[in-house]
Amino acid sequence: MQQSPNMIEKLNRSGRKLSKSHRRIAEFIAQHYDKAVYMTASRLGEAVGVSESTVVRFAVAMGYEGYPQLQQSLQELVRHRLTVTQRFEMTSEISEDNVLGTVLKTDMQNIRSTIEDINAGAFSDAVRVISQAKRLYILGLRSAAPLAEFAGYYLHYILDDVRVVAAASTDVFESISRLEKEDVLLGISFPRYSSRTIEAMHFARVRGAQVIGITDGPMSPLHEAADICLAVRTDMASFVDSMAAPMSVVNALIVALGMRNRDAVTERFKQLEEVWDAYSVYMNESK
Repeated sequence: MQQSPNMIEKLNRSGRKLSKSHRRIAEFIAQHYDKAVYMTASRLGEAVGVSESTVVRFAVAMGYEGYPQLQQSLQELVRHRLTVTQRFEMTSEISEDNVLGTVLKTDMQNIRSTIEDINAGAFSDAVRVISQAKRLYILGLRSAAPLAEFAGYYLHYILDDVRVVAAASTDVFESISRLEKEDVLLGISFPRYSSRTIEAMHFARVRGAQVIGITDGPMSPLHEAADICLAVRTDMASFVDSMAAPMSVVNALIVALGMRNRDAVTERFKQLEEVWDAYSVYMNESK
């Protein structure tokens, strides 16, 4: 997939090189990228006043194989630029009768794309590094907080020292102030990226700790801040972040770490089952 970090600037400069119709398309995309990025070629053509075939030819003139490739590249570029208001306005493109199907299909596509694109080697490295950590700090703020809490809930059954940094009641840097070289920081964030998460990841690297990121791709600022980065798709149908693929990757990390520490985890669960049964933590249908 072709990507350019200066795509909008490229569109703005393209007027001298393109035909009148193509120039109108470029100007519309540059000025209304938050709407254009989710338009079909047909709808974009209607908005600009040109034919669908003209839009397709424009994409080719911009150096793409076709319109889907241009649209995908634009989505990668502008995802982090969208404000909450712009995201919410995207909901107007969905009919109320189709909300359920549209959202579920978006989540399914995000998982499919993640399966195809995620770096299996990076995933294995993350499992190894986390398994060897003296302490694991899991940092997830704002919309990423539920992911951090979920990961922490299960990983504390597997690892000796897991610390979740998600609540606003404690300052982030106070929570990670004791980071050492033997520790690992797992940072999770998606557009619009948490600046505090990125700062904390840089802080962890300065302290010599291993840093792992879970984010939406190589254009994310977390990618540069992490030693190991797991890229997952989070395309959203509205203002709500799609956490289906990130949750699946977190699940995979938990399962892989459990398998890597199978004997210790088995013994741990045997002990816990006795405690849970003794204090009726869970419903027991046999009683």
